[in-house]
Amino acid sequence: MTQKTPDLLRVIVAGALVLLVVHTLGRFIYTPLLPWLVKDGLLSLKQGADVASWNYLGYLIGALLAMRWHRVEQIHKVLPWALAINVLCTLLQTQAESAESLSALRLINGITNGIVFVQAPSLILEWLARHGRATASGLVYLGVGAGLLVSSALVAVPAQWLQGAERWWPAFILSVPLAWWGWRQLAVLDIPAPIVLPTESGEARSTRLFDRASTPLFLSYAGAGLGYILPMTFLPMLASIKLEPGSFLVDGSWLVVALVTLPSPWLWNKLGARIGDALALRLNYILQLLGVLAVLVLPAALGVLLCALLVGGTFLGTVLLTQRLARTLHPHQGPRLSAGLVALYGFTQLTGPWLTAQWLAASGTLQGAFWLGAGALLWGLVWALLVPEKS
Repeated sequence: MTQKTPDLLRVIVAGALVLLVVHTLGRFIYTPLLPWLVKDGLLSLKQGADVASWNYLGYLIGALLAMRWHRVEQIHKVLPWALAINVLCTLLQTQAESAESLSALRLINGITNGIVFVQAPSLILEWLARHGRATASGLVYLGVGAGLLVSSALVAVPAQWLQGAERWWPAFILSVPLAWWGWRQLAVLDIPAPIVLPTESGEARSTRLFDRASTPLFLSYAGAGLGYILPMTFLPMLASIKLEPGSFLVDGSWLVVALVTLPSPWLWNKLGARIGDALALRLNYILQLLGVLAVLVLPAALGVLLCALLVGGTFLGTVLLTQRLARTLHPHQGPRLSAGLVALYGFTQLTGPWLTAQWLAASGTLQGAFWLGAGALLWGLVWALLVPEKS
């Protein structure tokens, strides 16, 4: 009996929900939770940065593992296990009453997140490409945008009734049904092995990750990872330090990020399809750089607001445009190149919180650490100017 082919909407929604589970309920919810965990006395600010670093180390390890398990049949085997372990980690975090236990769980969370964040979009992109709908691939990242909004509510609404490690319960409760349904849809995607055609000159296609076309994309993406991770980890904490108590942005900066992130995958997906992914990526870097600079040079409230708007509205665009450009440059090894990019992205994300922790230990300010992010995004912009549209 033949299996019914999944429809486009169901596949996109399933991918979006899987990313929502691992990347927002599993990962980014830590950003709005951090001020509360510090206030509850569970963590200090430096411990909070260290815990984030363990999570980003795990993300790097997960992306490297995904490079090894990049074939479709491997993805079908590994992805459900990674998704299940990610949700289990969120459950165990409800019992983590020390920085050490939370760090260990965040490491495992990061590993499984890295695997899923590479494998699920890669699987869907390959399926879409086989059906001539690759330009719709960016819509999968709507799940991250929606998840940021959901995570903001899951932290803010029960904030007065929960304490310490209990604050992870809402994320776990929601993760279970979303992860189950999302994987059920992706499990039936049947993608034949790609046929690797020779180049126009008749030569076999290279399997190197780094060449004249892809190297600028890798170097650019490295700057993106380091540049965006500082505001996406510490902006609510910075707002609580710099702004007067009672300011909307003290608790609302993450909500602003979530609101502008929600439509951003659709916007950058459409813009890339209209003006070309390479040009759209350059514009994306410019806006993101201005967002990080805003928190450094403008008055506190205005700077925090513009940072939330511009970084929140661009960082997912960087991801989807880069991943789509990668497949355009190397269509014969899309999942492998995607995993390599995410591994590099994960490494530079890891360095951000670690460098911030060292900066704070040396009596630096949290705001001063944002200069590192601005420099990284400038680096990314310069290399994005050298990324070709085609291989």
